[in-house]
Amino acid sequence: MSAKASVNERQEYHGVHGASAGSGKAALSSLNAFAARGLVPMFDPERQLFCQRLVLADDGMVRQGISHRYTIMTLLGLRKLELAGGSSSFDTNEIFTSFMGDTSWIRSVGDYGLLLWLVATFAPAQLHERFPRADVEAALDRYADGKAGRTMELAWFLSGLAHAGQVSCELADSLRPVAADTSVRLMHNQGPSRLFGHMHAQKSLEGFLRGRIGSFADQIYPIYALSKYGMVFHVEDALCQALACAEALCCTQGPMGQWWWLYNAETGSVVSRYPVYAVHQQGMGPMGLLALEEATGQCFEEPIRKGLAWIYGENELQHDLRDLSHNVIWRCIRPKKKEVKYLEMARNILGVERANVSPEDLEILYEDWPYELGWLLYAFADRE
Repeated sequence: MSAKASVNERQEYHGVHGASAGSGKAALSSLNAFAARGLVPMFDPERQLFCQRLVLADDGMVRQGISHRYTIMTLLGLRKLELAGGSSSFDTNEIFTSFMGDTSWIRSVGDYGLLLWLVATFAPAQLHERFPRADVEAALDRYADGKAGRTMELAWFLSGLAHAGQVSCELADSLRPVAADTSVRLMHNQGPSRLFGHMHAQKSLEGFLRGRIGSFADQIYPIYALSKYGMVFHVEDALCQALACAEALCCTQGPMGQWWWLYNAETGSVVSRYPVYAVHQQGMGPMGLLALEEATGQCFEEPIRKGLAWIYGENELQHDLRDLSHNVIWRCIRPKKKEVKYLEMARNILGVERANVSPEDLEILYEDWPYELGWLLYAFADRE
């Protein structure tokens, strides 16, 4: 089958597959409402930004720090909710306007791409003014993460270019060369297994290791970016590479639906399993796989369903990670001893059989970060 199904095939597929991602419309509606409520205490009304994280303390949930990056991701999710007919407690247009008043915090091509994605979503008419063509074309070599070819950041930049091209045919024509260059640099990090390393391989120990080993984020953001790029710019090869990565990734999914932490791009093996992050299960995983479904018509309902079930308690600790009293989804299940995850990585690299991790060795990290709920909304808000 071609990586890109016809429009009629995709419409027929989504007609029967529906919006549920295997969980039912009522369940997704409840989950979206839960996420929207959970974002309220994460917002700093004075600074008009979302926090870095929300942490459980003796006196309740405590907001820590602020994050421009997480504010973008959260706004994208909230806007998806609004466009789908949902509601939240935020004036997202006001937050967006305030946010765009100062972009001096941008220090990476990844954040530049996220900003491009945000403006394309909220104010596409401002794209020409805010992102001159020469500035966009120079971005890859202006920032250190672009020069180093960092996978996640390249994927964010490519996603921004694709969303900008999607809202304007004129922009699509002008952005096509830089989008093609970005996709080539991104796919350069894709190993023989079709999984991605963290960055371009370099002649150094860090370059050797990080060029071969990639996190879950280094897999799912490229899947999303290449899906959007391939669909918007009609690039079949990008869709094929996204599909190959997704299929390799799904083959590694744990027996309880876990999306693991680190992967070997050369062999396709899991390098280190823990922590298992809730955002991978409820937000990032579905976001990337559903974008690939839209672009190709291939079905990823089962791995998405299994990933969500992990959140609901079908996990190592048999614990529902949703805390209804605090409107949070706890951040992850992790080893109690930090050295466990690094020991497993070393054993994998050396070819030594990995040791089992028992429930007694694991714990829940009682934090929630705003982008985690933002990506949940981005994945599911329009699928009720």
